[in-house]
Amino acid sequence: MTGAILKNCVAAALALVAFAAPAHAQETYPSKTITMIVPFAAGGSTDVIGRVIAEGLRQVLGQTVVVDNRGGAGGSIGTAAIAKAAPDGYTIGMGTASTLAINPAAYKNLPFDVLEDLSPIGNIAAVPNIMSVHPDVKATGMAAFTTLARAQPGKLSYASAGIGSVSHLLGEQFKLATGTDLVHVPYRGVGPALNDAVGGQVQVMYDNLPTSLELVRSGKLRALGVSGDKRSAALPDVPTFAELKLDDMNWMAFFGLVAPKGTPQPVLRRLNEALVQVLAMPEVRSRLDAQQAVVVGNSPDAFKAEIARELARMRRAVAAAKIELN
Repeated sequence: MTGAILKNCVAAALALVAFAAPAHAQETYPSKTITMIVPFAAGGSTDVIGRVIAEGLRQVLGQTVVVDNRGGAGGSIGTAAIAKAAPDGYTIGMGTASTLAINPAAYKNLPFDVLEDLSPIGNIAAVPNIMSVHPDVKATGMAAFTTLARAQPGKLSYASAGIGSVSHLLGEQFKLATGTDLVHVPYRGVGPALNDAVGGQVQVMYDNLPTSLELVRSGKLRALGVSGDKRSAALPDVPTFAELKLDDMNWMAFFGLVAPKGTPQPVLRRLNEALVQVLAMPEVRSRLDAQQAVVVGNSPDAFKAEIARELARMRRAVAAAKIELN
């Protein structure tokens, strides 16, 4: 056999192997336990939603899905662990607006690139954000509040769950969009921030809807706007930020699934198909509804585009507010 013929035979054999390997991966996957890294402590929204999805995936895929909570650094430690895991489909993880958009925009030295080192699987669901004020604030709607804030630069303050948090970014986006000067008061978590907002120590609160909802319903806070394509069923009288012409604030706190870069495409497709099946389960929808979450269930490509869009949005806010975290 001549060298040229041998070379062609080897090339053809390698091509067949390359073609067969992804098909085999799809046929046999999964054949063992899957680990789902949740980059936050147990008990929070990301953990609750992650565990609901893990149980659903167990039913659909026929393999145990173990939740591994790796909190710290605003979710960056766990996200780095996802990015560095073996790209075989047996380590996946939860990705959120904080870990995939806010942190990459605000932190200087993250050990991963969300657009290069992670493979999106799909957006699970998204939770609306809300802007509310203490009842003593003499403004019953967004227009009146904006007028009040412009007339008193540096006199009104807003609480956040900490520097670089969802609430911090929303506050800076509001200031940028309206030309107002609100004083940022960061807290160590949303609980203390809400306590002082309810107590009137700060006048404004930006938050995910679920944690502020009962305070608004009870009259302890007054909602001015929420994010979403349409008004929240929980607060149908509160306009969306889009209706209020605050488009850059009109984003949702999303919760999705990601895998390490290099995970085979057939495996990603299988995981996405399984996720879509899980999101169709009545019991899963019921539990997500309880979190005020809007089910998404999009494709890996659609989720990747969404991450890129939200990252660009957060980079604008971070640059305007001169936020830089180490």
